[in-house]
Amino acid sequence: MDSIKTDKRRLFSSLYLATTLVIILWIVKLIEVVFQVEFVEYGLYPLKTSGLIGIITAPFIHGDFEHLAANSASMFMLTWMLFYFYRQIAPKVFILVWILTGLWVWLMARPSFHIGASGVVYGLAAFLFVSGLIRRNPRLMVLTLVVAFLYGSMVWGVFPEFFPERNISWESHLMGFVAGMVLAIFFRKEGPKRKIYSWEWDELEEDEDEDDEHAYWNTPDKTF
Repeated sequence: MDSIKTDKRRLFSSLYLATTLVIILWIVKLIEVVFQVEFVEYGLYPLKTSGLIGIITAPFIHGDFEHLAANSASMFMLTWMLFYFYRQIAPKVFILVWILTGLWVWLMARPSFHIGASGVVYGLAAFLFVSGLIRRNPRLMVLTLVVAFLYGSMVWGVFPEFFPERNISWESHLMGFVAGMVLAIFFRKEGPKRKIYSWEWDELEEDEDEDDEHAYWNTPDKTF
């Protein structure tokens, strides 16, 4: 019963965080529309000191409602998945995806204002996909398949030739994708672990015994 309550609490808390984040994105856009202002100047502009603020603020800013709607659903789903399935490390992963993506875009992207949450979306998708593969946890591998099914086509967004006439920050997509993969590898030993069954414990204990230099069969004067 306690585990069910804990699971429900985790579910609702992760949904609450994801919903709150998306609401903030929409509030920012509504403020622009209602007060007829533009926040593009708070976007990320590479290699300019004034553009550094965009590392934090750019994901909150979107060009239009179509741009915002395209990112909102993915941001909601991926944020919920991260905080539900990786609750122990989710805050660190989320913040680092956000910061690293923005920092690398600031260092390497073309000179233009880069706005939108798509870089973070790519980072979260890449983390969930790669992390599920390398952890060998059946539950997380199912999540990997879900992410691949829902967001697999996103991979084309990292290639600039697919957007020859559209003002899309493929650099944010690429940097987010790389950040997610790097963090999946970096945090591979933290967070949810693969369940080890009873017969695997016996094999692990045998391996440890064979590696034990003080075991009787590894001593110089061993006799049988």
